[in-house]
Amino acid sequence: MPNEKIRSYKDLDVWKLAMDVAEQSYRLTKPWPREEQFGLTAQIRRAVAAVPANITEGYGRETTAYSIQFLRISQGSQKELETHLLLATRVDLVAQTASQTLLDANDLVGKMLRNLIRSLQAKER
Repeated sequence: MPNEKIRSYKDLDVWKLAMDVAEQSYRLTKPWPREEQFGLTAQIRRAVAAVPANITEGYGRETTAYSIQFLRISQGSQKELETHLLLATRVDLVAQTASQTLLDANDLVGKMLRNLIRSLQAKER
C-alpha cells in the first residue's frame, strides 16, 4: 500500500475520515441511557472502532492480498455501523438529523474503502 506520499496509515484519507466518524460516534452515544451501555452503545462503538483499526492492520501487512482482506473487514464493520445507526434512529435514541450526518460521513468512508480496494486490486494484476 505505501507510496511516495503515504508514509503511514495515518496519511490515508480514509483512515482520517474513519477516525472522525469514530470520534463522532463516541460523542453521539455518550449521553445515551445506561441500559444501552451493553446494547446499541457497545455495538456502535465496537463497529466504528473496527473500521480504522482494520485499515491500520491492513496497511501493516506485507502483501497486497492481506491489505485488501483487512480493508474488506473494514467495509463489513462500516456497514454494521450503518445498520446500528439506523436502528438507533428508529428506536428514538438519536434524532434523524444527527444520525444522517454520521451516516453520510460513514457512507463516504465506504466509498473510499471501495476505491482503495479497487486501486490495490489493479496494482496486483
